[in-house]
Amino acid sequence: MMNTEELIKAEDEYFINTFTRQPIVLDHGEGLKVWDTEGKEYLDFFAGIAVNCLGHKNPKIVEAISKQAEKLIHISNIYYNEPAIEFGKRLVDLTCMDKIFYSNSGAESNEGAIKLALKYTGKTEIITTTNSFHGRTLVTATATGQEKYKKPYSKNLPHGFIEVPYNDIDAIKEAITDETAAILVEPIQGEGGINVPDDDYLPQIEKLCKEKGIVFIVDEVQTGFGRCGPLFAHEIFGVKPDIMTVAKGIGGGVPMGAFLATEEVAKGFEPGDHGTTFGGGPLVCASAIAVLDEIFDRDLLSNSVEMGTYLSSKLVSLMNKHEIIREVRGSGLLVGMELNIDGGKYVDIMREKGFLINCTAGNVLRFAPPLTVSKEEIDLLVEALDEAL
Repeated sequence: MMNTEELIKAEDEYFINTFTRQPIVLDHGEGLKVWDTEGKEYLDFFAGIAVNCLGHKNPKIVEAISKQAEKLIHISNIYYNEPAIEFGKRLVDLTCMDKIFYSNSGAESNEGAIKLALKYTGKTEIITTTNSFHGRTLVTATATGQEKYKKPYSKNLPHGFIEVPYNDIDAIKEAITDETAAILVEPIQGEGGINVPDDDYLPQIEKLCKEKGIVFIVDEVQTGFGRCGPLFAHEIFGVKPDIMTVAKGIGGGVPMGAFLATEEVAKGFEPGDHGTTFGGGPLVCASAIAVLDEIFDRDLLSNSVEMGTYLSSKLVSLMNKHEIIREVRGSGLLVGMELNIDGGKYVDIMREKGFLINCTAGNVLRFAPPLTVSKEEIDLLVEALDEAL
C-alpha cells in the first residue's frame, strides 16, 4: 500500500497532466463526511462537482448497485434492459419532455442535444451565452462561453456557434438569423460563477423560440435533480424547453447523463443518427432509480430549498461582516459567494480546516453540498469560513 506522498508522485509520473488537484488522496466517505488516506476528516460541500447529491455511501445507492451488479452490468444498446426503461419512464413522467436518450456525461448530453437540434431544423447556427459551460468536447467547448476552454483549439473549432451576453434578451434577438437552429442556455450558470438571470429572461427566450421556430435547449447538467430547489431549475422560471440535458446528480455518483426532448423535436433523429455504447446501462440506471426514490421519499427537494435559504442567509451575514465579500447568489444548494479578490487561497485554507469547497470564475467560492446537508453542518462551515476570512 502506497502512502499519500507516493500516490501523488505516482500520478504525476503516469497520468497526462490535465488537472490541478488538491494535495489529498480521498479514501472513503459517508454522508457529508469524507476521509483521506491519512485519516483526516472533511465535510464535503462540493459533492464531486454537484454529483453526489445524496452524499457518500448512501445505503440505497449501494444496495441498488450491488444487486444489479450480481445480475447484469453491461449489455450495450443492442438489447432492452429493465432498469433503463423504468428510469426513463419515470423521468419523462416527471418532466415536460416526451422522449429520452441516455449518455455518459454532461458533455455528451449537450453534444447529442446540439446534434438533434441541427438535424431537426436543418439549420446551421446555435446561439450560446458568455460565461456558460457546456462541456469539453470540441463542439461543447465551442458552445462554452469561456475563452480559456477554446483557445488551445482555436484553429480547429466547429463553426456555427454565436455567443451573446448572458441575461441579455436583446442580444439574443439581434443574433437570430434565418439559420438559427437553437438557443442553448443554462437556467443558472454554475461554472461561470453561479449567475442567476432575471425572472423574465428564460420566459422571453421561450417566447422567441416559439415565434421563430427555434429549438429551446436548457442545460440542466449542474442545476438538475434538486440542486437548485425544484427537480430542475427551469421550473423556477415557469418555462418548457424543447430539449433538456442532464448529468451529474442523475446517478448519485456513477457516470451517467441523458437528454430529453419533446415528441416533435425527437422526430429529428432516426435509427443510426446517434448512438452510444455505454449509455443507459443497467448498473447506472439502477443507481438513478435509487436516487429518484431517495429524493422523493426523503423530501429532499424541500430540504434543498430550506437548507439553501439557510446557507445563503448565513453567508450574507458574513458579507455584512467582511468587506472582502462582494455578493452572495444562487438558488437552493447551488450557492456562490463572490469575493473582490482571487478566491483560490480560501479553498486551501478551508481544506486545512476540514472543509471541501471550490472556487470558480476566479473569485467565486462555490458551495454545492449533498441535498441531505443539515443546519448543523452548515453552521460548522460558516464558522470556519468566518475564521478563514
